[in-house]
Order: sequence, then C-alpha cells, then structure tokens
Amino acid sequence: MTDTNTPSTPVAVVTGAGSGIGAATARMLATRGFAVVLVGRRYEMLESVRESMQDPTRHLSISADVADSERAYEVIDRAVEAYGRLDALILAAGTAPKLSIEQTTEATLEEAFFVNTFGKAFPILRAWPVFKRQRAGRVVVVSTIGTLDPFPGFFAYAASKAAADSFVRSMKVEGKAIGVKAFAINPGAVETDMLRRNFPENVVPRSKALSPESVAEIVVACATGQRDEDNGRVIPVPSS
Repeated sequence: MTDTNTPSTPVAVVTGAGSGIGAATARMLATRGFAVVLVGRRYEMLESVRESMQDPTRHLSISADVADSERAYEVIDRAVEAYGRLDALILAAGTAPKLSIEQTTEATLEEAFFVNTFGKAFPILRAWPVFKRQRAGRVVVVSTIGTLDPFPGFFAYAASKAAADSFVRSMKVEGKAIGVKAFAINPGAVETDMLRRNFPENVVPRSKALSPESVAEIVVACATGQRDEDNGRVIPVPSS
C-alpha cells in the first residue's frame, strides 16, 4: 500500500478475499474507487488477488483467521490505522461442512459456528464503534439460501449462517440511529472450490451454479448504497 490514499477514499474490509465471492467482490470494489483490505488465512492467495486488482498499491492484504477474536479485532484496527476510516465491511469468509445430523459432531458444530457465526460477529463488534464515530457504515454478510431451505447434510452449516442472518436484522435496528445499514446475501450454489468439495459436477452441473461475480455484483450494490431499501433484509439469490 502506498500513501496515495486520501481521507475521502472509501474503504472496505473484505473477509474471505482470497477466492470465490470475496475475491470477486474485492476486485469490483477496486473498480468503484475503494481501497480494499483483503483478509483471509492464506496470504499468498490474498496477494494474488490484490495484484490482479485495479491500482493494486492502493490495497492491503492481511492474513488472519477472523474466527479468532484477537485477530479479527486486529484486522479492523489495522484497516482504520492505515486508511483513517471504514465504509464497508464485507463478511464472505465461511466453511461448509456437509454431514448428516447423525454424522455431526461437537467438532463440526464448533467449526461451523466459529467460522460462519463468530467469524462475522467479531469484525462487526470491532467495527461498530468506528461506524458510530463516523455516523455511517455498511455491513454485508454473505450467507446461504440454505438458511431458508437447508440442503440435506447442512445441519450445522445452515444453522450457523442463519445466526449471521439474524445479526443483519439486529444491525438494522441498532444501526438506524447511527447511520449503519446491513444486508444478508443468500445465494444458492456458487461455482467455487467450496461448492466442489461438497458437490461434484454430476450433482450440481456448472451450468446450474451461479458465478462468484454475479453474487459479488449484489454485494457491491449493497456496499455502495444502491440497495439501501433492502437494509436489514435477507436477499435470496437462487441458482438454476
């Protein structure tokens, strides 16, 4: 990152930015003039995405597991320290264990809820005082249509994402007084590595899956104020 950023440059933190929807969102935000803080567990993947973005020196990669509260708080602190503000928080990091109810273990539940629920809550908690000080901010949670219609095997996954959907409704209520808006994007099958770990192409053909970019377009529309009428809502994005 260079010192070419000004206090008026909008800033977004994107978790899960190393691939899939998070990476597509980071690239699109860059074309909208945002300085983007890319967050994920694998630094080399973040850097590969950053280098592919418009004006790559404007952006910053931070390797962190946001399911760890200290690391999540550090991400927000570093973003604000580097850029002086935070306009959008995009929470796209996730995990999708696919196990039947009888196969689900305590470890499965802990992983799903720490990554998909606490991994979204922790950055929100740290960003909230920043938004309050600014009297503005937008949070976009990347969830799943499975919270509305869970697929077999998504006992833990769908529940952990449903909790994150609830965060959005709460943020609408508490954010009204301080100018914060929040959105949940709930796509069906998206063509990502995570999808393919659970569903081979003979089960979910590529032609039936959404592209990461098509979902990112909705995420960016929410992050940039184009869909403020959906504040506090779950936005289903079904696949074919």
